[in-house]
Amino acid sequence: MERSVFGLELKQFEFEVVTVDRTGQEVSREPGQAEFFEEDLGDGVVLEMVRIPAGRFVMGSPEDEKERDDDEGPQHEVTVPEFFVGRFVVTQAQYQAVIGQNPSDFKGKKHPVEEVSWNDAVAFCEKLSDRSGRGYRLPSEAEWEYACRAGTTTPFHFGQTITPDLANYDGNGTYAQEPEGQYRGETSEVGSFPPNAFGLGDMHGNVWEWCSDGWHNNYEGCPTDGSSWTKNSNKKMYIQRGGSWFDGPRFCRSARRDWYGPSNRSFSFGFRVACVAPRT
Repeated sequence: MERSVFGLELKQFEFEVVTVDRTGQEVSREPGQAEFFEEDLGDGVVLEMVRIPAGRFVMGSPEDEKERDDDEGPQHEVTVPEFFVGRFVVTQAQYQAVIGQNPSDFKGKKHPVEEVSWNDAVAFCEKLSDRSGRGYRLPSEAEWEYACRAGTTTPFHFGQTITPDLANYDGNGTYAQEPEGQYRGETSEVGSFPPNAFGLGDMHGNVWEWCSDGWHNNYEGCPTDGSSWTKNSNKKMYIQRGGSWFDGPRFCRSARRDWYGPSNRSFSFGFRVACVAPRT
């Protein structure tokens, strides 16, 4: 049955979900399917927005998770309403189509845009919202982790570890019992690695992803409805998630948090956009 949001047709795509054990060996490969709509940015450039179903999850890391930080707790249950999020981080072609420039160090139309600050990412969302009539924004930190985990509770959505065959990070370091691997030293094209169970690519590694929340030292007093945590936040620092090509595997864990000022830029900083469909 055909469905639509914002007057746009919801399409489907199929993929495979890979799970590995502590040694990095593949233990399963299951079929997956997700719905998405296409936002036409002009000149043949399209933004794919994937439907993330409503649900509940436990946010943060357990105290016995390897290389966890105290700011990843306390663990708490969050109820997340349905929303849409980019299938991939914003690419250089997409950023060029909306903003009219490409600040990236590692050039490539299908590579993530980088050297973008939190302010730059918010400006992209605002301009795209004005052009499309749809409310684009950065995902909240809770939405990001919910989308990243896609129903998993392990350190990575791939399982107990990751390998350079599954994500772009500094493979010279290891997390569990997997062998050392490749360090690419730059970003990779989006869609180069297996997605998670929601169909989202590069949730681990490639570029850090800005979220809408201001920084808090831990989750004491945080909202549990999936919304952005702005009350009593440090407005001089904003959340990043996911790790990057430059970082070791511990920084790419689903629960890992980082923060920078809203004007900070780096060759490892990018972003992914979100929006909420109108209720009918």
